[in-house]
Amino acid sequence: MVAELERHYPPVWAEDWDRVGLVLGEPCAPVRRVLCVVDVVPETVAEALAAGVDMIVAHHPLLLRGVSSVAPTTYKGRIVHQLIKSDVALYVAHTNADVAAPGVSDALAARFGLTGLRPLHPPAPGSPAHGAGRGIGRIGELPEPMTLAELARHAAAVLPVTAWGVRAAGDPERTVRTLAVSGGSGDAFLADATAAGVDAYLTADLRHHPAGEHLAADGPALLDAAHWATERPWLDDLAALLRATPGVETLVSDLDTDPWTVHAAPPAVDDKEPRP
Repeated sequence: MVAELERHYPPVWAEDWDRVGLVLGEPCAPVRRVLCVVDVVPETVAEALAAGVDMIVAHHPLLLRGVSSVAPTTYKGRIVHQLIKSDVALYVAHTNADVAAPGVSDALAARFGLTGLRPLHPPAPGSPAHGAGRGIGRIGELPEPMTLAELARHAAAVLPVTAWGVRAAGDPERTVRTLAVSGGSGDAFLADATAAGVDAYLTADLRHHPAGEHLAADGPALLDAAHWATERPWLDDLAALLRATPGVETLVSDLDTDPWTVHAAPPAVDDKEPRP
């Protein structure tokens, strides 16, 4: 199974700061059932144990930053102990899956029916991931033009449901024909979206000041969705890829692991109490 994963998502494609590959488990151990998740958290681990899987394939690394202990008294240590005791392997495909083609952003682009896909941020020439349409994010054409307001409502309908939902920045009546998407945190690529000349850019975790400065410089309209919602679509593609291995059953976690759990919309203008 490790060999199959690394054939599609070679670890050398990952960013230098990333931590991908086999985290727990014997490389040659047989794998018959796999759970695909975005996050390795107590809830998805419980789901994996209840389903009797042999391996979890996750997008986000459990051990991205160094730790001095994996004692069961720590958050990550408890997860590590649970998985080892239950003989469940853990594998991570993160930025190497982001740049893959098809990869995380291809699955996101498919939710919008984008055509004519090309990378938003191609790898540098000479880097291991360069070429073959690989890169962070995707740019494509919508099946039909929409206003930004319509696109925001459409995004909320086609993406997995979260309390966060989808918010947009820009003129609500702006016509959007070309859309850039990037699964996960994408404000590092605002300049790429501007340079590409797209009408709008959808990603997650957009921050106040970078977004405001981007719009002030006449950059594309912005759509900000929940981080989990922009990466969950890829799990279906991952599961289908692994299911092609004889004797392997794949499951996909639909547990919403976005940390934001409550969204309170402001009252309608007519319902607001008059100010004194």
